[in-house]
Amino acid sequence: MDVLTLTNAADAPFLNQQQAALERRGVRFETLSVAGDAIGENARGPLEYLRFFRTVRHELRRGSYDLIHAHYGLTAPMALAQRRVPVVCSLWGSDVHGPVAPVSRTCAPFCDAVIVMSEAMADALGRACRVIPDGVDLETFRPGSQAAARDRVGWPTDEHAVLFPYAPDRSVKNYPRAKRIVDRVDSRLERPVSLRTISGVDHDEMPHYMNAADALLLTSHSEGSPNAVKEAMACDLPIVSVDVGDVRERLEGVSPSCVADADDVLVDELASILESGARSNGRRAAREVSLERTTDAVLEVYESVTGLERVDQRRTRVTRS
Repeated sequence: MDVLTLTNAADAPFLNQQQAALERRGVRFETLSVAGDAIGENARGPLEYLRFFRTVRHELRRGSYDLIHAHYGLTAPMALAQRRVPVVCSLWGSDVHGPVAPVSRTCAPFCDAVIVMSEAMADALGRACRVIPDGVDLETFRPGSQAAARDRVGWPTDEHAVLFPYAPDRSVKNYPRAKRIVDRVDSRLERPVSLRTISGVDHDEMPHYMNAADALLLTSHSEGSPNAVKEAMACDLPIVSVDVGDVRERLEGVSPSCVADADDVLVDELASILESGARSNGRRAAREVSLERTTDAVLEVYESVTGLERVDQRRTRVTRS
């Protein structure tokens, strides 16, 4: 199966992981990305998206594809500018709950299939879609020695380390609230409490930070199915989170963990987790969203919209009545 991927984040680890897993199942990808960055001096704007129409059109004339997979709602119009090739659209969260949501809602009915990360996103979109969270690689993210992990990442051993795995300037992640909560916890406990913000590191290094930390703190304004939560679960790292995206569903039965909206509750629960020093039982629940399982689900979507299935390692077109 030959798939043309359209995205505005070609370097997203979860996208690359998903494609690599699908390639192991016989899918071939060509990826086109919108020029520019999400933020900063080289931030992309409407002009970059308009130019992307021409890039996609040129590629479709040059190559032959069984499917177009548009990742993020703003790339869906480019996929739908033609009607010869089936279109799957994956929505990531902010394109359903944020300012670009009207684009996603307008395009969704014209796609052959829509993938969202949580039931909340499906409800917000208001149409039939497949709920498939991004999968977690259980071989990469696994429990390990905290002492060895702290030595590797250079954190001191005489503090409670609370992991905030995002850049502080990503406003949707709400760093000020995370700092406020950790400052309050720090004033309660004898042992110092440090809020450790991590961004821009190689994704393969993240398990070391997960194992070095005592808890993960999530305070985002909105999410779809946050990968950091699933990766922390796979490392048995306790999680304290606001009630956002599918976090409550993912953490059902995971202990210790906390999902709440009030600062007082988040402070109390984080303090309790840090004082206990316990790890969680999250890895068992993380198996429900393993990369293998979610890849199987995405491949089922691909096969259903193209009519292509693999039989004895050969490509076969299935005739459907």
